[in-house]
Amino acid sequence: MNRLRTLLKDKPRLHRIVFEGDTPAGKTFDITVISAIIISLIVAFVETMPSVVGGFKTMLTVLEYVLTLFFTFEYLLRIYCSPRKRDYALSFFGVIDLLATLPLYLSFIPFLRSTRYFFILRAFRLTRIFRVLKLFSFINEGYLLMQSIRMSLKKIAVYFLFVIILVTIIGTFAFMVEGGQPNTAFTDIPTSIYWAIVTLTTVGYGDITPVTTFGRFLSSLVMILGYTIIAVPTGIVSATMIDETKKKGKNGRCPRCNEKTDLKANYCKHCGERL
Repeated sequence: MNRLRTLLKDKPRLHRIVFEGDTPAGKTFDITVISAIIISLIVAFVETMPSVVGGFKTMLTVLEYVLTLFFTFEYLLRIYCSPRKRDYALSFFGVIDLLATLPLYLSFIPFLRSTRYFFILRAFRLTRIFRVLKLFSFINEGYLLMQSIRMSLKKIAVYFLFVIILVTIIGTFAFMVEGGQPNTAFTDIPTSIYWAIVTLTTVGYGDITPVTTFGRFLSSLVMILGYTIIAVPTGIVSATMIDETKKKGKNGRCPRCNEKTDLKANYCKHCGERL
């Protein structure tokens, strides 16, 4: 107990253990958290299977409460030892840590009972295993992918706006062609737009199908169009990734993670990217 009290007073050391995986204590902490996440996911999955639960329901419920208390303590510990508490709380993993902790508490409110299944967000936290196992190449590729997606968002947003306009026009046109047919599934424009989205994405549920010759011809054109349109976001992100990999570090910052680096360094000390 005295050692724990001493550790809580030593925030820099506690920060290294909680946020970094370079020390034996830090690795042990990360492995413990990852193991708890895996166990909590298994418990939650099993709880939804009545045929499997049987007489273990009470034990699983208690285990879920214990794990939730553990994640709550871990989240508060991260807030406590973080030198920039607001930055951590508003960061991606900070938000994920919070959302992965709240579901059980929210489930006690009658109309929010279904929110307990937000536990699945804990799966995001399993990415910390890359840090534990020193899989820096995976971390670097993750940085590159996230940076490329972030830089491509405006182009992708314009693309999706175009797609929304396109399916609206196609759906309306399909309603004009099929809407007057007896027992038609194209009962209104929103339903027709839904058909256009399903057809354009080549999902093809088959719950709504045209019956006229022209309607089938339109469906064929939309399906063919879908193959060309689906590839556009991939091409946008891929082109950005290629551009990012060709960039060199500027002004003493890493081109991948944008953290400050030593001017004479060959590799970034934060993400391992070659400078």
